[in-house]
Amino acid sequence: MSSSDPPTDQDDASRINQEASSSTNNETSTPDNKEDEMKRAAARKLIERYFYQLTDGCGNPACKNKYCASSGQLKPLTPDEAAAQAIQLFSQEAILCERHPNKIQRTNNKMDNDHKMLSSDSDESINRKTGLTPNNEILSGNESYIKLNTTNNSTSYLTEQMLYDIIDECESTECYLSLIRKLGEVFSSIENLSRSFQQSDKSSPSEANLDETGLKKEDVRSLEGEKDKDEDSSAETPDGGVLPVDLPSVRRAYSALFKLKTSIFEHSLVNALVTLAGNLQMELPTRKERGNQDDVVNVLLIVFEIPALGSGDFLETALPAICRASEWLPVEVQAKLARIWSGTGRSSLRNILENLQQLVTLRVIVTQFHRDFYVQDENVITSATKLMKILFYANILAGVLESPDLRNEDLSMSMDDSYVAIKLNKTQPPVDPLAAELGVHVLDCRKPYLPFSEFYNEPLSDGVEMDRDFANYKSELGKFSFMNYPFILTPATKMMGLYFDNRIRMYSERRISILQSVTGQPSNPYLRLKVRRDHIIDDALVELEMISMENPNDLKKQLVVEFEGEQGIDEGGVSKEFFQLVIEEIFNPDYAMFTSQSETGTVWFNPTSFESDAQFTLIGIVLGLAIYNNVILAVNFPMVLYRKLLGKRGSFEDLQDWNLTLYNSLKQLLEYNEPDVEEVFMQTFRISYQDVFGSIINYDLKDRGDEINVTQENKYEFVDLYADFLLNKSVEKQFRAFYKGFQMVVDESPLELLFRPEEIEILICGSKNFDFDELESSTEYDGGYTSESQIIKDFWSIVHALSLEDKRKLLQFTTGSDRVPIGGLSRLKLVIARNGPDSDRLPTAHTCFNVLLLPEYSSKEKLKDRLIKAISYSKGFGML
Repeated sequence: MSSSDPPTDQDDASRINQEASSSTNNETSTPDNKEDEMKRAAARKLIERYFYQLTDGCGNPACKNKYCASSGQLKPLTPDEAAAQAIQLFSQEAILCERHPNKIQRTNNKMDNDHKMLSSDSDESINRKTGLTPNNEILSGNESYIKLNTTNNSTSYLTEQMLYDIIDECESTECYLSLIRKLGEVFSSIENLSRSFQQSDKSSPSEANLDETGLKKEDVRSLEGEKDKDEDSSAETPDGGVLPVDLPSVRRAYSALFKLKTSIFEHSLVNALVTLAGNLQMELPTRKERGNQDDVVNVLLIVFEIPALGSGDFLETALPAICRASEWLPVEVQAKLARIWSGTGRSSLRNILENLQQLVTLRVIVTQFHRDFYVQDENVITSATKLMKILFYANILAGVLESPDLRNEDLSMSMDDSYVAIKLNKTQPPVDPLAAELGVHVLDCRKPYLPFSEFYNEPLSDGVEMDRDFANYKSELGKFSFMNYPFILTPATKMMGLYFDNRIRMYSERRISILQSVTGQPSNPYLRLKVRRDHIIDDALVELEMISMENPNDLKKQLVVEFEGEQGIDEGGVSKEFFQLVIEEIFNPDYAMFTSQSETGTVWFNPTSFESDAQFTLIGIVLGLAIYNNVILAVNFPMVLYRKLLGKRGSFEDLQDWNLTLYNSLKQLLEYNEPDVEEVFMQTFRISYQDVFGSIINYDLKDRGDEINVTQENKYEFVDLYADFLLNKSVEKQFRAFYKGFQMVVDESPLELLFRPEEIEILICGSKNFDFDELESSTEYDGGYTSESQIIKDFWSIVHALSLEDKRKLLQFTTGSDRVPIGGLSRLKLVIARNGPDSDRLPTAHTCFNVLLLPEYSSKEKLKDRLIKAISYSKGFGML
C-alpha cells in the first residue's frame, strides 16, 4: 500500500495497540509540563460544566441551585453572558449540580460552538487561577484524557458521566486508546476502583457534587497547590471510609460500555481485573487490622456488576482470579456484601449467581479429576462456592422472612427424659459465622428471592465424591467439604453424605459389639426386631421401647426385621415391608392417633388422642429409622411438621398447606380494612374445634376470650394466637413424644446441617415425579435379556400405558416401596432378569435388590395379564 492510500480499519487497530503498548515509554513531556497540562485541562472541564449548568441546566426539575437553568430562578443568558458568569462561578467555587442521568446529550455542533465561545474568555481565568503561563498548551480530545488520567492520582477513578464522555470522544475520533488506558488504570487498582461510581454525600451537598470528569471541590483546590488535611475527603465518609457505590449508575455505565464491541476493551479489562485480584489476594489477609474495609466492598460490588463476567476471557481468566482473591474476605465484609446484594443489589443476584454457576460447571467439566486430585481440591470451584454462600444468604435476606423468635423454642429442655435433653444440647449443628453475623437462619425464610433450587449445581453434584467429602467434613485439618455448603448440592447427593454418616455409625456399633463379644459380653451387632404381622404395632412398640430405655445407641445399628413364622433373610426388602405395614397401621383411623385433613390430604396429630406418649415416640423412631436405613415412607404430613422437626414453631403461613380454607378465612380477616370488623366477622378470642367423636370443644386464646372481640387493632394478635394453638399448643404433648423418638435416631447425624424442611420431606416421602422414561433408561438386564429383546420392548410398552395407581403397584412389587426415591426413578437401578422360558408362572421380584424375574412369555397379551395379576396381589406373595 502506498503512503497516499487512506488508512484501513486494520491499520487503525494496529496503531491503537502500538500506542497503548508504547505510550509510557514514549512520554517526552517533563513532569512540570504534564502537571501544568493536567491542571489546565481539569480547570477547562470545570468551567465548561458551569457553562452548561447555566445554559442547559442539570435536568432535575426539582433543582434548588440558583445558578442552574433547571431551577427556574435564573434568567435566560446569551452564550457570551453564560461564558463570563461560568468563569466567575469557577473563581468563586460555586455549587455544581449533579448531572441528571436522563439528560439528553448535546450534539457535537453545539459542543464545538460552546468550546469556541468559552476558549478565549476562559484561558485567562485558567492562567490566573492555576498560575500557568500562556505557553502551556491545553490538551483536547483523547489526549487530554490520557494526560489527565495517567498523571494525577486524584482523578484516577470513574464516574458514569466520565465514562460517557470518554466513549463519546473515542467514537468521534475512532481511537479508543484513552478508554483502554482508563479502564486499565481504574480496574487494576483497589483504591481507584473503590472511589469510582460513588454516591453523593448527602450531608455535605456543596462539597460532594461530582462533575462529569469525576472532580470535586477538593480536587480544584489541589490544582491550586493546596495540601490541607481534607484533601480528597469528599471521596470518604466522616469516619474515613469510602462512600457507597451507586449501583444503578454502575449498571448504566456498563450498559453504555458494552454497547461497544467487546474486542475493543475486553483484553485490557480482563488484564486489569487479574491485576486487581492479585492486589486483593496480597492485601486482604492484612487489611482486617485497618478496620474499615468499605473499599473492598465497593470493589467487589462494581466487579460483579460486569455483564459479561460469565463468558469469554472474563470467565476463563478474570472471574477465577477474583474468586480466589475473595477467599480471604473477613466475615464482616461478607455480611456487608450480603446486605447490599439483598437490597439495592438484589436485581443482580440472578446474574451474579449464574456467572458463578457457569464458572463451577466449566471447571467441573474441563478438569481431569483423579484419585489424588478431587473436586474439593480445585481452588477455583471451592472459592466460587464460598462466594456463592454470600449470595445464598443475600437471597434469604431479600426474600420473605419470619421472626427469629419462632425458632428459639428448645424442645429438649421441655422433655422429661434427661438423657435426651443432655444429648440434644451436646449435638446442636455448628452455627455458620456469616449467618450469625447477619442474624438470620435458613428456617427464617418463608420465601427466598430466588428459588433455592437455582443454587443447585448438578454437574458438581454428580462429580463430587461424597465419601471423600464426608472424610473432609469429619477431618480436623480444616479441609474443604461441600457438606458445609449444602446449598450447592442436590438433595440426592446430600442424601449420599447422610448415607455415609449412617453407615459409618452402623459399622462402628457393629465393631463395638464384636469387641464386647470377644471380652465375654454378648452383644448383637444389629438392631433386630421380631414381629408378628397381625400384631405388628404392639410387637414393634414393645421391642423399640425396651431398646430405647436400655441402650438408645442400639437404634443406630443396622435394622434387621424378621416376621414370625416366615423364612427369609432381611437384605433390605423385609425392612421396607415392615415400615410399610407399620405406617399403614399407625395412620389407620381406628387408632385415632392422627386426623386427616380432607382438603389437603395430609395427616396431623390428634390433639384429643387417648394413645400414650410411647405410641407417638414409636412413630418418631420409625421416621428416624427410615431415614437412617434409607427407606422411603408413604406418609403425608404437612410441611409444618418438617419445620418443627428442625426447631421452627408453626405460624400463620403454615396454615396454607395445613388447612387452606381456614387460612383463606383468616387472610380475609387480615386484609379487611373497614372499621366494622366486629359486626362483619363477629369473632371473639374464643375458638371451637371438634374432637374425634365430633364433640365441640371451646378454647380461649386469652383469659376470658369470649368477652374480647376481634377488632382492627387486635386482629393480627388473634391470628397469631389461633395459628399457635392449632399448630403448637394443642398438640404439644404428642409432638414432644414424636420429636423425642425421632431425635433418638438422628440426633448425631448431619441432617439439620444438610437439609431444609422441604428437602427432608423428599428424603422421607420420596419424589413426586413418576418419570418412567427415567426408569427405563437406567434399567439393566440379565439372564439373556437386552433392551432390544422383544419381551422387553413389550414390557415397557405395557408399563408406559399403565395408570399412575398401577405404576405405583409395579414399584411396590419390584422394589418394596411405591415411592420415587430422592433424585428420581433413575436412582432405583432396576434389573429385569430372564426367569426361564414361556410358562404360566407369574413374575416374581427380589425387592432387596430391585430385581424383577420375568419369564419369556410368548405374547404381549400374556405378559400383560401375568404382570397385572402379580402387581395387584403382591403383598406376601411373589416378593422375596
